[in-house]
Amino acid sequence: MHTSSGRWLYGLSLTLVTAVLWGILPIKLKVVLEGMDPITVTWYRLLVSGLILFAWLASRRGLPAFRPLGRRGGGLVVLAVLGLVSNYVLYLFGLRMLSPGTTQLVIQIAPILLMISSVFVFRERFSLGQTLGLLVLIVGFGLFFNQRLGELLTSLTTYTAGVLTVVLAAVVWVAYGLAQKQLLTQWNSFQVMMVIYLACAVLLTPWAHPLQALQLSPLQGWLLFACCLNTLVAYGAFAEALAHWEASRVSAALSITPLITFAAVALAAFLWPLYVVPEELNWIAYAGALVVVAGSALVALGASLWVGRSTVAAAKE
Repeated sequence: MHTSSGRWLYGLSLTLVTAVLWGILPIKLKVVLEGMDPITVTWYRLLVSGLILFAWLASRRGLPAFRPLGRRGGGLVVLAVLGLVSNYVLYLFGLRMLSPGTTQLVIQIAPILLMISSVFVFRERFSLGQTLGLLVLIVGFGLFFNQRLGELLTSLTTYTAGVLTVVLAAVVWVAYGLAQKQLLTQWNSFQVMMVIYLACAVLLTPWAHPLQALQLSPLQGWLLFACCLNTLVAYGAFAEALAHWEASRVSAALSITPLITFAAVALAAFLWPLYVVPEELNWIAYAGALVVVAGSALVALGASLWVGRSTVAAAKE
C-alpha cells in the first residue's frame, strides 16, 4: 500500500499548482473555441499530450507492454478511451453554451459520482461524513442555480442544454475513472495516460480539422498550445502531490478549483474585457458556489474524518 512521504507542505504546493492550472483552463478553452470546433480542440490536446508522454517514456525505456493485459485489460482500455474522449468533447460543447465558472462548478460532480460508483464496483465504503457532504453539495447547487432554477426544471434552453451536457460529461468520466483505476494494476499512471491520449486522438482523427489552427489569431494559437501543455503539467503536479500528501486531502484542496475559476474570470474580464465576459451571478449564487466547494471537500475528507473521530472515541473508552 502506498504511503505518503509526509512532506505535506510540498504536497500542498503541488496541489495548489494543479488547482490553478485546472481553474484557468476553461477560460483559455473558451477563447480558443471561438475559432475552432470542440472536436478539433480535443484532438490537438490529446495528440500533443500523448506524443510528449510517448517521447518521455521511450527515452526512459518505460513504454507499456500490451500482452500482459489480456482480453479483459484490452476491454478496460477501450472503456477508458471511450469515456475520456466523450468527457473531453462533451465538456467543450457544454463550455460553448455556459460560462467558465458554471462549467467548472458543474463538473465538480464527476469525482463525487466516481466515489459513489466505487462503492458498488469496488465495494468501497461511503461514510456518514461523506453522505453529509453530498447533501451539502446538493444544497449548494440549488443556491448556485437560484436565478435560473425554473429555467433548468421547466424548459430546454441553451443554458439548460449546457448544464445537461456538462453533467453527461461528468457521467462518462466515471466510466473512464473506473477503468483507469483497474489499469493501474498493470501500468503506471503515465503509461495509462499515454495509451489513452493517443488512442483518443486516433479515434477523433476522422472528425478533426487540423487546418483550423491556421485560422486562429496569434492569441488563440498560443492559448491552444497552453491548453495542450496544461493537461500534462497539471496532471504531473497532481501525481507528484499524491506521493507527498494523503489522497483525501489532495482531493479536498482541489475542490477550490471552481473558486479559482470565478476569481480568474473576474480578473480576466477586468484586464481583457474584449476576450472574457464576466459572470452574471447574484450573491446567493456565489454563496452557493462556496457551499458546493465545502460539500466537495467534506465528501473527500468524510471517510478520514469519520475514521479519525472513531479512533479518538475508542481511545477515550
